[in-house]
Amino acid sequence: MIPGIGIMKPGLVVGGAYIPWGEWTLQGPSFGGQAYATWNCPAGVTSICVVCVGGGGGGITSSSKYSGGGGGGLGWKNNIPVVPGTDYLVYAGGGKYGYDGGDSYFVSPGIVAGFGGKMSQLVSNGVAAAGGGYVGDGGGNGGEGNIDSAYFYGGGGGGAGGYSGNGGKGVSDNVDAQAGSGGGGGGGSAVPSGTYKYGGGGGGVGVFGEGASGAGGVYGTYYNNFGYGGSGGYNGNTENILQNQYACGGNWGGGGAAFRGTQPNYGIGGRGYVRIIWGTGRAFPSTNVQQT
Repeated sequence: MIPGIGIMKPGLVVGGAYIPWGEWTLQGPSFGGQAYATWNCPAGVTSICVVCVGGGGGGITSSSKYSGGGGGGLGWKNNIPVVPGTDYLVYAGGGKYGYDGGDSYFVSPGIVAGFGGKMSQLVSNGVAAAGGGYVGDGGGNGGEGNIDSAYFYGGGGGGAGGYSGNGGKGVSDNVDAQAGSGGGGGGGSAVPSGTYKYGGGGGGVGVFGEGASGAGGVYGTYYNNFGYGGSGGYNGNTENILQNQYACGGNWGGGGAAFRGTQPNYGIGGRGYVRIIWGTGRAFPSTNVQQT
């Protein structure tokens, strides 16, 4: 179990009115699978709003192809009834190289969830990695990862889903990647360069409400082939874990890309996230959902 982080302020004064606000969050792990923790409902809280982002799928390289992972889906739901003093299990999906992203949800996937993006179907069958879906009042699917069957380029990762639209698709093959929509992350593109071929990681998505969508990665340059984060999420290629900084999906939920240097490397998917908020006058996707 990984502990969540609670910010339980006694209240804020907004426009002269006293409003009891609070929040609690859980981040997914960087080693795949899921983190889980128990949220104890505070006194006086009978309704919550939740946003869940699934982990990004990992990119992978074979002897003949590169393939980026799909972005994680984002789902949000308002007015979920809860009982003060009750414990509720919360799950946040992880991201890892060469694996599907983990699912994120509150209590069960049927209430509100952002599902993890898929690892590429290892290249031999030519099937691109699907982005994760979602459950809730609204949200968006993660963008599809790209498969580079020609072995000339790196496969870009898909962007994380948005609050009212999907993440951008990852691409390769001499084109720029697709931007996210509805606040989602942009897809990653690629850089061909002899022995070194870099796929750009997909952009992640922020959890503080819907904002601007992330731009897609630009083909052919090491510095902006990654997908840009949507709604304040992190750009791709930012994790710098296990020396795969050129191919990582951005937090939260960006799909990992394929990167080949002197030996095959695997892009790490961005981690998932769950955020619970409560208080009068708050609702996703964008009503008083800023960080307290």
